[in-house]
Amino acid sequence: MRVELKEEEKKANGDYIVGKHVYGSLYGIEPSIAEDEKLIRETVLDAVKVANSTLIQIMSWKVPGIKGGVSVIALVNESHIVVHAWTEYRYATVDVYTCGAHTRPDKAFELIVRRLKPKYYSYNYADRSQIATGKEIEIAENVTP
Repeated sequence: MRVELKEEEKKANGDYIVGKHVYGSLYGIEPSIAEDEKLIRETVLDAVKVANSTLIQIMSWKVPGIKGGVSVIALVNESHIVVHAWTEYRYATVDVYTCGAHTRPDKAFELIVRRLKPKYYSYNYADRSQIATGKEIEIAENVTP
């Protein structure tokens, strides 16, 4: 079944989910940065602020040994901000997913990149909104949970 979403319907009620997903990989991070749990945790806390999000809880931990590193997860009212860094590989992944027109996951991603100082990085954006941007969308039929 195909559903055409009309622009006037979107504007009429304004009651839909606006999801913004920014994610990427950071390459060539200095090991002293990739293993610094305090720095990455503070960076994620600052990223919550610049994303215009509301912190619910933050968790961080250091994984020792080969393939070890640091993980930080911020649960925000609008979704989450996550950084996983691998010291030995000088590599990190960043995932910033927010809901709400007021949020700025792009600003959070930019702040994380500035603080972790990779040699280079990838940047990806996915519109995770409930309503497509004026395009026809595919609705799955007969989906059972």
